[in-house]
Amino acid sequence: MAFTHTVLDRFLRYVQIDTESDPESTTFPSSEKQKDLAKILVEELQAMGIEDAHMDQYGYVYATIEANTDKDNVPVLCFCSHMDTAPDCSGKDVKPIVHRNYQGESITLPDDTTQILTAEKYPALKEKIGHDIVTASGLTLLGSDDKSGVAEIMDAAYQLVKHPELKHGKIRLLFTPDEEVGRGTDFVDLEKLGADFGYTLDGGPLGEVNIENFSANGFVIQIKGVSAHPGYAKGKMEHACKIAGEILANLPKDRLAPEVADIHDGFVHPTKIEGGLETAKVHFIIRDFNTENLAKHENELKIITEKVLENYPNSSAEFESTEQYRNMKDVLKDYPHVYEIAEEATRRVGLTPYQKSIRGGTDGARLSFDGLPCPNIFAGEQAIHSKHEWVSAQDMEKAVETIVQICQIYEERA
Repeated sequence: MAFTHTVLDRFLRYVQIDTESDPESTTFPSSEKQKDLAKILVEELQAMGIEDAHMDQYGYVYATIEANTDKDNVPVLCFCSHMDTAPDCSGKDVKPIVHRNYQGESITLPDDTTQILTAEKYPALKEKIGHDIVTASGLTLLGSDDKSGVAEIMDAAYQLVKHPELKHGKIRLLFTPDEEVGRGTDFVDLEKLGADFGYTLDGGPLGEVNIENFSANGFVIQIKGVSAHPGYAKGKMEHACKIAGEILANLPKDRLAPEVADIHDGFVHPTKIEGGLETAKVHFIIRDFNTENLAKHENELKIITEKVLENYPNSSAEFESTEQYRNMKDVLKDYPHVYEIAEEATRRVGLTPYQKSIRGGTDGARLSFDGLPCPNIFAGEQAIHSKHEWVSAQDMEKAVETIVQICQIYEERA
């Protein structure tokens, strides 16, 4: 069936709404402006005739497309994307540009002409001849991560409502805030959601199906040094920030670092250092596909710290580890049909599916461990979290069609 797609128009509207999340905030959502997009999604869903669409107190959007099949044993599906954009690069005043009928040329972004996208730097562009490529203007990220996914789910909802001949079971839609700061599912009401299986639309190139992601911990080393007047510090002062610097200098350089890690390697990555003479903190993120390795990486940090402290006999360190998310493969291995159906849907829209491990996390990882098996599928995102972020309109359309096929396959097999 040929759809009259709405995904590009929706995407161009959504990216102009600033939804950047704030990792320093203690509120939920971390930035109130994320609700600006949530309100628009609710209005658009209700305009489609999805009457129960609503935003809750935390900024989550829930909505239901009721079943239109006589079969009563079709699993309830959830499709989920996050509304926030990453704080790594500004998401304020995004000006999307559509480069129609791309022919392989370099793309210079007009508001900063030093920002140039080339097929040499982004080989995926070579596969997009004739496509409509969307970029930002050079001063901001685009927001394809994950407003591509949001627009795709919204267009899929539109197609399913508009075409009642497409048979499906009950479908639940979920749009989340704060995924980019690791809190996207903190207040999801799974009982209210009432889904059996889920899919996040938060992936990259066409055909990609993700059933594995990093397991992740946060780790903090808190250093207590010894203060003294700098004019009379000889033999007394033990500077906490200098201790922190020595710890960082002793991190492995040929392994366990993002800049040298291969596709299946984990890493230990310092993200922030703060403090002064008497106290200092070093914040890390620790990642590995093998969850058991997280404790090993943390122990190596402890050993490095203790070795440094041998030269500072009156100083000390404390360690704090926080679980962030876990590898969804540990759950999905028990539900192979969930990702196999995604792969079949991908084939039905003319693509070749392939599995790729995510060197990061998704809402789907958290949802899987909370009881909703939830792989991730492609949304077309490219060069995410950067001023070079781009997406193909035709790739987004393929994602919409894949969502629809997933719904139909579950109905067929019921």
